[in-house]
Amino acid sequence: MPHLIVEYSANLASDLDRAGLMKRLAEAAVATGAFPLAGVRVRCHCLEEYRIADGHPDNAFLHLHVRIGHGRDLATRRQAGEAIFAALCDFLAPLYANRPLALSMEISEIDPDLNFKQGNLRDHMKTRGAETIKA
Repeated sequence: MPHLIVEYSANLASDLDRAGLMKRLAEAAVATGAFPLAGVRVRCHCLEEYRIADGHPDNAFLHLHVRIGHGRDLATRRQAGEAIFAALCDFLAPLYANRPLALSMEISEIDPDLNFKQGNLRDHMKTRGAETIKA
């Protein structure tokens, strides 16, 4: 784990390098040392209906929700959050410099008693020798 869920306003769609953003966020999450590569999931959702601030059509937003497994101490969560948010802001700096853009991120822990999962990704990654994020 983590799951990194990006929501963004549709008026960013033509300017947002989603594949590049997802790769950068995955790299940043793994680089924190708090999350294994096999647990990283990144997805983007374009929101067609939204209203931002005064409703001006140029206003845009991108929100990153980071969902993590329970059990990491506050210092680890904070350090990981700061690193991931810095990577997000750095990646989006060119957009931020040229348009009204609200960036936000939150981290939430998944309840350990209500977290159900099954997967064989680690087995397949081991077979492929996958130790790094691919393009």
